[in-house]
Amino acid sequence: MVNKRDHGGGLDAAILSYGGQRSTWIDLSTGINPVPYGIPEIAADGWTALPDRAAADALIEAARQFWHVPHSASIIAAPGASCLIANMPYLSAAKTVHIHGPTYNEHAAAFVAAGQTVSQDGTRAETCDAQVVVHPNNPDGKLWDAGDITAPFKIIDESFCDVCPDASLVRRTTEPYTIVLKSFGKFWGLAGLRLGFAIGQPDLIATLSDRLGPWPVSGPALQIGTAALRDENWAARTRTRLGQDTERLDALMQAKGAKPLGGTTLFRLYDVGDAHAYQDKLAQAHIWSRIFPYSDRWLRLGLPHPTQWDRLEAAL
Repeated sequence: MVNKRDHGGGLDAAILSYGGQRSTWIDLSTGINPVPYGIPEIAADGWTALPDRAAADALIEAARQFWHVPHSASIIAAPGASCLIANMPYLSAAKTVHIHGPTYNEHAAAFVAAGQTVSQDGTRAETCDAQVVVHPNNPDGKLWDAGDITAPFKIIDESFCDVCPDASLVRRTTEPYTIVLKSFGKFWGLAGLRLGFAIGQPDLIATLSDRLGPWPVSGPALQIGTAALRDENWAARTRTRLGQDTERLDALMQAKGAKPLGGTTLFRLYDVGDAHAYQDKLAQAHIWSRIFPYSDRWLRLGLPHPTQWDRLEAAL
């Protein structure tokens, strides 16, 4: 049996334990924007035809403009950032990798599955062949400086960086063996679309392309992703709203005795004393939260939809 790793979501299991139906639950266990980008009309051939080169090129050009990708770097789109993470160990001959943790656990799992040795705290990154940083980090929101990333092969996971674009390290993709990963589903709130991007030097991206094969992204995802990445006004309005909602959530949690530990404007991390008890209290009200196997005090909450604040306040 495959060993399932700890993640947010898992609402089905919560429903089995606490009852209710999916439609009646508030899922705050992920860092997905609760107000998603409005899906544009999909051309009929987006569903019926194999994705064509023009549609793929339009998406890549929109991504290049949105993320200010250096001219010398290449971009590839894939069916989700997790797909790209799983392929990272095969882009170099690295035998040892340093992953700054605690962080998103799929990075370590990918390298372990490929037979590499993973080290975390207590090991200097520059002594390893590869290095992974999640920027900003999940779950504490830590931002990394360029000088912190020193190994020969560098993987910078910017899945949550669209809330703070000025902090992006995409400029480093002009350097050899440096990859920046981007997730579409989180900031645009369309995780089910399964769309992610890798940015790096052309030889690295060509290797990824060979591994992913033809047509890695569906026709609807190409069209929706292109429209969203071109919509700078939506992105600016969304960052403002997320910032305001983050302040509201922090104030609400602090009033209940929780201590903010960081996060981003898509998720917040709190010290609540007894994380299991806190999760249970919220789950009794059919609100799902995120706790972690490595801390019995930490609770992570995503932002509620604008219509859900009253339920959250009542549950707390």
